[in-house]
Amino acid sequence: MVLTFWYDFSSSYSYLAAQTIEPMAEAAGVSLAWRPFLLGPIFKDAGYGGSPNLVSPAKADYMWSDIARRAAHLGLPFVRPHPFPQNSVKAGRAALAVEPALRPALTRALFDQVFRDGADISDVGVIGSAAKEAGLEQEAVIEGATSQDAKDALFATVDEARSLGIFGAPTFVCGDGALFWGSERIKDALAWETTGALPKRG
Repeated sequence: MVLTFWYDFSSSYSYLAAQTIEPMAEAAGVSLAWRPFLLGPIFKDAGYGGSPNLVSPAKADYMWSDIARRAAHLGLPFVRPHPFPQNSVKAGRAALAVEPALRPALTRALFDQVFRDGADISDVGVIGSAAKEAGLEQEAVIEGATSQDAKDALFATVDEARSLGIFGAPTFVCGDGALFWGSERIKDALAWETTGALPKRG
């Protein structure tokens, strides 16, 4: 059983998911496939000029309040990054360039740079700091962030996301193709992957 976890490093709710999903998946007996991609082209396809969470001041204020509440509830640090949304292209390339077994640690470290430390992950120095935090070789990760192979891989993930009908992040895709969107849908996605149904009530 494999659940595919689609995320963008500019996504605040993806941060919450990345920091909490592994123990939940392990407890459910489900393997995870970590798939960084870019929301920007997806939003452009939908006619948005940027993040739909920023379409009005009221919605933006709600998002920041909601993220802060949820992070505190989960015991996670949270700062509001500037700028937001960040340019996550290099971070996405870096994560795709490492071996899949190393991707979760690098992913968490990259998210921490943004939403714990408020750093700008468009800076390769910040990506290098995340690599060090994840116990990876900094120069190799930085090279991956700028390699042509990683560029091509990131474009391919966006095309795959489109083909799956993904419209936001985080999104969890089950083996049967069922989609679950949002960090609060992790339990639902895991239950669906293991039983083909939503969790029992109560």
